[in-house]
Amino acid sequence: MVESFIIMSKQATRLDNSLKQKAYTFLEKLGKDDSTSGLHIEPIERAADPRVRTGRVDRKYRAVLFQLDADGKRYYVLHGIYNHDDAIDIALRTRLSLNPVNGMPDFDTAERTDPAGAGEGPRERSAAVRSGECSSAGSSSAVRSAGGSLAAGSFSASSSPKDPSSAGEGPGGAFPEGLSSAGTGLGERFPAGPSSAVPSSEDPSSGDTGPRERPAAARAEERSPAIIATVDELVNGLGFSPELAARAVALPDEDALMTLAVELEGWRAYALIDLSAGMSIDDVREDLGLDTGGAVEDTDEAIVDSLWAPAARMEFAVIEGVDELRAVIDGGDFGAWRVFLHPTQRRYAEGRWNGPFRLTGGAGTGKTVVVLHRADSLLRQNPDARVIATTFTRNLADELGRGLRVLNPGLTPARGLGRPGAYVSGIDALATAVLRSAGESLDEATAAVLGAGRTDLSGRTNEQNAWREALDVAGEALAPRLRNTAFLSSEYEQVVLPNLITDEAGYLRARRAGRGVRLNRAARKAVWAVVERYRADTRLAGTISHAEAAAIAAAYLERTGPLADHVLVDEGQDLSANHWRLVRALVADGADDIFIAEDSHQRIYGARLVLSRYGIGTRGRSRRLTLNYRTTAQILGWATNVLEGGRYLDLDEAEDSVEGYRSARSGPRVRLIRADTLTDELDRAAETMRAWRDAGDTAPETLAVLVRARRTRDLVVTGLAERGVPVTPVDQGGVRPGRPVVMTMHRAKGTEFAKVLLFDVSRGSIPAALRVYDYDEAEHDDAMLRERSLLYVAASRARDELVVAWSGEASELLGREPGPALH
Repeated sequence: MVESFIIMSKQATRLDNSLKQKAYTFLEKLGKDDSTSGLHIEPIERAADPRVRTGRVDRKYRAVLFQLDADGKRYYVLHGIYNHDDAIDIALRTRLSLNPVNGMPDFDTAERTDPAGAGEGPRERSAAVRSGECSSAGSSSAVRSAGGSLAAGSFSASSSPKDPSSAGEGPGGAFPEGLSSAGTGLGERFPAGPSSAVPSSEDPSSGDTGPRERPAAARAEERSPAIIATVDELVNGLGFSPELAARAVALPDEDALMTLAVELEGWRAYALIDLSAGMSIDDVREDLGLDTGGAVEDTDEAIVDSLWAPAARMEFAVIEGVDELRAVIDGGDFGAWRVFLHPTQRRYAEGRWNGPFRLTGGAGTGKTVVVLHRADSLLRQNPDARVIATTFTRNLADELGRGLRVLNPGLTPARGLGRPGAYVSGIDALATAVLRSAGESLDEATAAVLGAGRTDLSGRTNEQNAWREALDVAGEALAPRLRNTAFLSSEYEQVVLPNLITDEAGYLRARRAGRGVRLNRAARKAVWAVVERYRADTRLAGTISHAEAAAIAAAYLERTGPLADHVLVDEGQDLSANHWRLVRALVADGADDIFIAEDSHQRIYGARLVLSRYGIGTRGRSRRLTLNYRTTAQILGWATNVLEGGRYLDLDEAEDSVEGYRSARSGPRVRLIRADTLTDELDRAAETMRAWRDAGDTAPETLAVLVRARRTRDLVVTGLAERGVPVTPVDQGGVRPGRPVVMTMHRAKGTEFAKVLLFDVSRGSIPAALRVYDYDEAEHDDAMLRERSLLYVAASRARDELVVAWSGEASELLGREPGPALH
């Protein structure tokens, strides 16, 4: 019996549902013993590569594999599963070899030489490419032949290699890559920043145009050369074939270059994307981790070693165990993020630092994926490590937990807080867990935060009611503009609790950095009178707020010691000052203590703050992701346009912009629908959802309607049902299969859908009423910033298509009037 290691190429995960169970059964048996009866692992006579084998999946299908023997172990690299005759043809013509310049493993399929083989295979029509005569929009077959990249696996198991329609498709077509929130997908840039032209939002014939769109002549003037590189640099510096390099440098503009990138796969496509962003050859090599150390030999040992290179791991993965095999096969392209990471993402997932590290990046750049892979990496390195992964809301924490289980089905979760393994929790639930574990030893910590010791901290305060009652009783001395529960609550959470203020004297001395409202001594005394009343009332009721719970939990851990070796924070921009005190207290200062993923443009909950004030210093240890893998360039361009006019600061108080962001995908324009009435808007929404549902090109639950408020959600659910489009409202919990979903924009945070309709993006709906911030212009402006971020978050949930609808007057966040209604 020979135990074998299965290496899945990314292309081999693209299986029809009807084949997944058969593929799993075949590969499970192969991994246990390649001599198992019925597998029929056989060499092919006169094959281009003597390593190639075929195996019997069933009577109709065969697997094409490459057998590698190195260091006493046997590896099988799965190229794909095909119809019997097609598998034999592909096996005869395909080689697994190493790129002579960068050492990357490649499948190279030669064109047919048999005149009887009428019809073009996956490497046909390559003569024109080799002679440099192909146009910039040439066939995917030709591009793959010239580039020597992963062509054959672009065909699904039920596709014939003679059918070029299964190959990677250009903009608007079926695009298997980049559908998940991970490092998958190919590229298209968009011009970002305040001077950007917004991608057009509707076909010109409709008379509709996108907000702030400028004339085509103006946009054309912004175009830069496709790439600044020579044929020699591409060939000898990166490892392109001479034919592909010649084609790349001859491309007339960026659009043509992106057409070529979409047709390619793997490191070549990403290299073109990087070059189109202005990166040098050396920068591209560093970004992709390409080796240029000299000539390489195509030995089994060299190929096995090459499969561990960062760029190779975008396309190949060694499968460890049957659980991982099942997960990869079932996941297909949507699950590709689990194993196929961009080298930059892998660098941050597996890197090690001497202190807290912060990873920034726009929506869809794969920050959450990096957090998940980092948790897995830390536990693979040390199974006894105590790893806490946390985020702002319970729903997001649930998604993190599900993602971690999918990433590594064999990963053992921690059996409790402070125990070895992965402990995943929302930040408020985490604070509650700390208090619960402390039992009755919380007196000192509670006194340090609230001024009086307490032991029963299980109840939670209805803060709106509690502040209103405290105002009614003790707020007479407050100026009218400060008689506001929103002001009092934010003052308490941002000034009083983080500074452990327990008496009036402490409040009178406190620094109120970042607070827009100036308070003299008399005003502070008046505020403190309300705070004292609030604390007395909640003490009598036996309740504390979530902010108080976090502050007490932090104070407790500062006295007793940390509970974790590593803390990973996702969506860090939404955590409050008290949350960050808790994060700092959970883990001791040291190497790899805190890892933070954040995007200031997605701050829809928390107030602005600076991490260093809470003992978390990331200056010099922060990096940025700029390549969006989720949304199309058209959607990303529209979404980032919403951010224009706002000033965004990251957690180190540095200016943050969307400059340099680019999308890895292309698709249809964003469609805008203006209705005269709400009834008309519901009619248009029903038509859109019905068309998406009936198209059948995606599962119903990947279609979503997002709204600003819960009352609108309920209205949409009822309205669509009355129009024959049943949908499911989603609040808590995950999305269930079977129907399109409707949820608020806040609830949609951390999710993604194939197609999204933003409903009621009208003036009066978003931005929501900001009257509660009238006491302070700075608070009002910050609330408006969060409204922009909320619309940006909602739009960026869409992978493939986005429709924006409103009735009456459009939201001011859309810029100028977007155009006439569509009918």
